[in-house]
Amino acid sequence: MAEVPSPASLPTDPHVLRYLEHVRVEKRLAARTLTLYTLDLEKLAQFAAGVNLPLLQLTSAHIRRFVAQMHSGGRSGRGIALILSGWRGFYTWAGRQGLVAHNPVQDVRAPKAPKPLPKALGVDDAVRLADYENTGAAPWLEARDAAVVELLYGCGLRVGELVGLDAVASPQAEREGRGWVDLQAGEAHVFGKGSKRRSVPVGRAAVQALQAWLALRAQPFGASSARLDGALFIGQRGKRLTAQSVWLRLRQRSQLAGLTTPVHPHMLRHSFASHVLQSSSDLRAVQELLGHANITTTQVYTRLDFQHLAKVYDAAHPRARKKS
Repeated sequence: MAEVPSPASLPTDPHVLRYLEHVRVEKRLAARTLTLYTLDLEKLAQFAAGVNLPLLQLTSAHIRRFVAQMHSGGRSGRGIALILSGWRGFYTWAGRQGLVAHNPVQDVRAPKAPKPLPKALGVDDAVRLADYENTGAAPWLEARDAAVVELLYGCGLRVGELVGLDAVASPQAEREGRGWVDLQAGEAHVFGKGSKRRSVPVGRAAVQALQAWLALRAQPFGASSARLDGALFIGQRGKRLTAQSVWLRLRQRSQLAGLTTPVHPHMLRHSFASHVLQSSSDLRAVQELLGHANITTTQVYTRLDFQHLAKVYDAAHPRARKKS
């Protein structure tokens, strides 16, 4: 744990010293937090010295310049945001003391961090998970979990859409925003975000998995099957399967299948989108299949597709790597 800064390491600006004493006594900050505040204000003092100005005469333009310098030096957007928070606190205190008329950090924001790419499985891993059969599990449980994987990966469903499916279509289910699967037509009718309904094709493997599951669905409940929940996927008490249960079962199944990455439902949705786009290059079709209202949301998968192409290039092209 970080210790309280020693007097030798404290900034020499008297206003900074007063502020640090204020936050130490009045706010009772933890020692580590106080150390971080001190380091951040030391950095600000160094920047101020570089433009030959005292801290209390810095303007927003100066702060923005300092942010640009930190960013070009490799500091992450999140790290800069934390530093700005410490600086903002100092100038807020200075304003209350009547030392500055305006907080120069007030409207300065850190650079936006790039959005991380959605995590998708490689094709081989996705197929391995879909083909996996847990021979040690009860047939009822194995049939259900296999059908869950096939719908998530084969149709790109959200986990909420999956657990919202009913075993049989009904006007009441449709009014209440619950979907269903038409096995004969090979279509899943789901209600996504904003209760927006869409239909997605259900492939042959998913149809077969669902048929196997439906043949066993009521088996453990015997005569009490009439009281089963109307959900397509149910738990061992006959009630609709929850999203949390799907997360837990999928994580366990991916580990049993030998995947090094713990898989969650949305990862299979990302994998579905990425693999369809790799094969078809049809961004509009992927948008419709995923139920995205805006195609810019779908375009993130083009970045995944480019990563795939880049890996193929690096592995296959004679000029991809320079000989040392």
